[in-house]
Amino acid sequence: MAQVLGTTTDKFAGLVDVLEKSLESGADLGASIAIFHQGELVADLWGGFRDASKTTPWERDTIVNVWSTTKTMTFLVALMLCDRGELDFSAKVAAYWPEFAANGKEDIEVRHLMNHCAGLSGWQEPIKAEELADWDLATSLLAAQKPWWDDRTKTGYHAVSQGFLIGEVVRRITGTTIGQFFKSEVADVLGADFFIGLPESEEGRVSIVIPPPPEDFGGAAPDSIAVRTLTSPPVDATMPSQRWWRAAEIPAANGHGNARSVATIQQIIANNGHANGHRFFSEKTGDMVFTPQVGGVDMVLGMNINFGLGYGLASPDVPLGPRGCYWGGYGGSVIIMDQDVGLTIAYMMNKMQVGLVGDTRGADIALVAAMAALS
Repeated sequence: MAQVLGTTTDKFAGLVDVLEKSLESGADLGASIAIFHQGELVADLWGGFRDASKTTPWERDTIVNVWSTTKTMTFLVALMLCDRGELDFSAKVAAYWPEFAANGKEDIEVRHLMNHCAGLSGWQEPIKAEELADWDLATSLLAAQKPWWDDRTKTGYHAVSQGFLIGEVVRRITGTTIGQFFKSEVADVLGADFFIGLPESEEGRVSIVIPPPPEDFGGAAPDSIAVRTLTSPPVDATMPSQRWWRAAEIPAANGHGNARSVATIQQIIANNGHANGHRFFSEKTGDMVFTPQVGGVDMVLGMNINFGLGYGLASPDVPLGPRGCYWGGYGGSVIIMDQDVGLTIAYMMNKMQVGLVGDTRGADIALVAAMAALS
């Protein structure tokens, strides 16, 4: 069997077998799993290889682009600012970012940015993928743009644009970028190895993701919201191999970390506002995550999804408890939190499979972890 390193408590030891089998079968190339239960790190596992040629082992401090799992870091920042009285989710975006009111967007609220309802799931003006590294350009184009739909009860996954939208509101409030705020106020506080905008000093431990099979958009029409979203600009899984992508702040898609760092941070949600002796927001603010905001079949993902504030909640397609939430990334990464059980489950890997918000590998890990927690 493939070698899996790290530690687990006896209760969660079954996860070693899950990761071994996934590595042995080739479903995974290199991966990490981390579980917090009732504030304790009960599983911290890694194994496999950092590269497709299998020459460099995946190590304890290996980090990887986790794609849309990065979005959960922006949700935390927004919750923190809300708790401090600096951000109101029901306020108009233009109250913080006046230019955003252009082209019929004066009534769009901050919560619509959190929940993919703003109608700005891609860029109308042509923009090259490399131009996502130009924050002012990316945000100014979104501010000037007319929404692609007007019904704020309908979601269309803002795959890349969401991070710029939330991030610019954060910048207008704090005077600093969301990546810098996240680093100083969250990652550094917890000693968590997660970056939105990767410093060059960390390059030596990055595993470059292995792209999945090409996306065929499920036969969707070229002018559909789904195709327009995922092609404006076209973002593909080869981009994390380029330094410009890793260095930029693309807060919906280019965060780098591993399962331990993601779980260390997102246990804040499972613990309703605190982690490792630090409180990040009040329980009242944490409760807002689990208040359903909008739901139904998402126009981009084609899944039945219910959203709280940013995080996905239980839906017909996603079985979770009443105080459970989640999100995942392109190719397979996933993070799941359940307050009732005090459980945080993280899986980060380098071999991507088809799917924008996780796949069955993460679901298998979650099932074993949940059964252990409840036993």
